[in-house]
Amino acid sequence: MTKYEPLEVFLSARHEAEIPLKFQDIEKIIGATLPPVARKHRAWWSNNPSNSVITNAWLRAGFKTQRVDMISEKLVFRRARSEVATATAADAPHHGGDLLSRLRAALGGTVTFAPGFDPTEPTGEVWDAAR
Repeated sequence: MTKYEPLEVFLSARHEAEIPLKFQDIEKIIGATLPPVARKHRAWWSNNPSNSVITNAWLRAGFKTQRVDMISEKLVFRRARSEVATATAADAPHHGGDLLSRLRAALGGTVTFAPGFDPTEPTGEVWDAAR
């Protein structure tokens, strides 16, 4: 069992979309003190899978970190969206339909488009790159 596997087990057993925890809560879960870098560098809490062993623990459990507050030593684990966007041809009637589906899946509710708006369509704006 790796040092951070208890965190993966803890998160995997939860059903909430968001789980707020303090750094000390995480230490209780893993039964060890977090390394000093966890309290000094925000990047330690990034969701980059090559970042650290603990990152892979929460990613494998299906979560990502958000709202990391280094001063208060707390963060939120938010369930990563695993469902695929279900855009249909009616949602994106033009050639950008596949791109629109991927955009919706990637943005996962963080951005809302007005009905009928297709962000993959040209705006009609002409830019003069020579200026």
